[in-house]
Order: sequence, then structure tokens, then C-alpha cells
Amino acid sequence: MTRIAVILGSTRPGRRGAAVARWVDEAAGRHPAVKSGEVTTEVVDLADFGLPLLDEPVPAAFGQYGKEHTRRWSETIASFDGFVFVTPEYNHSVPAALKNAIDFLYGEWHNKAAGFVSYGVHGGTRAVEHLRLILGEVKIATVASQVALPVFTEFTFSDLTDPTDPGVLTPGEHQEPALLKMLDEIIAWAGALKPLREAGPSSV
Repeated sequence: MTRIAVILGSTRPGRRGAAVARWVDEAAGRHPAVKSGEVTTEVVDLADFGLPLLDEPVPAAFGQYGKEHTRRWSETIASFDGFVFVTPEYNHSVPAALKNAIDFLYGEWHNKAAGFVSYGVHGGTRAVEHLRLILGEVKIATVASQVALPVFTEFTFSDLTDPTDPGVLTPGEHQEPALLKMLDEIIAWAGALKPLREAGPSSV
């Protein structure tokens, strides 16, 4: 069985990402491989892990974790074969919480596949540009397809003058087919990389 984590990459109170991650997980349930039981998806919310700013004295590449929060995070990520990263765009890049969470680990990311669902004023596409580079350094294969959700076309708001209103996610009809196509690619790459995962993480 291929296990895919839907990683919710924002921890901001009032974040729109929670609705996006739920939509990804729900829509993924309609993918043929998920319906057949060959693939499972699960939302992994960074806010549930309480990771501080990186506080491990030994670099992650050595896999010698001294903190309980790191070990819990390590066990979670190690259990998956692929990822869908749900990310907003903050100042032309990814949220600090997501970069920090990636930096906590190293070998647990190796030889896995990932795709992206981004959101923001410009659809979060510039965050994904940076995230692809970051994930390349931890040996994740990122797929070409991605889903971008511009805030002013894919969300509806009761009051546009209220900056605390997260809005309601209302994705266009084209978004789910785009997501399912991306999942096709993640599943294929996760399968292709399985022999490398079984061989264990690369040496430092």
C-alpha cells in the first residue's frame, strides 16, 4: 500500500489551509487507487506537532534526534511514501513553519514523491517555486503537475473588508481533475522509487 500525507504547511490562526487540506483529502478519496485501497491519504497538520525553531544539536543528516518532538515528527514522516504539500505564499516563499519542519529531518524524506496545492493572492505559485528547490535538497522527487488556488477566485467571502475572514473554499470545476492528475504522478513516482526507499536512506 502506498501512503500519502497531505501536509498542512501553515500554522497561522485563521489559516485557509485547513479547508484546503480537507478538500485535498476528500477529493483524493475519489481517485481510483484510493477507492481500491491501493493508496491511502492522511492529513498531517504541522500545528499538531508543536515543533519549535530547530533545536536539535546534531544536524538532521545524522539522524540522531535528542528531542521527543523530533522523534515523533520523524516517525510520522518516515511512515509515508509520498506527500501533497498544502502551502500558502508568504512574501514570495513558504511559511517559516513549513521550512522549519522540513529542516528537522533528512533521511525520512529521501526517495519519496511530492506534489503541491498552493493558495494565495497569486495562487501561491512562487511559494511552490521555492519549495521545489528545498525538497530537492532532501531528495524528494517533485512532480510537474500542481494545483494553484487564487484566493479571489477559489474562495468566497462574506465581507471582503474583514482581513480575519478566511472565506469558504469554492474550487472551480477544473481543480479536482487537476488534483487527481497530480495524484497519478505522485503515485507513479512513489512506486518507482520504492526500491530506493527499501534500500534505506542515503549516507551523509
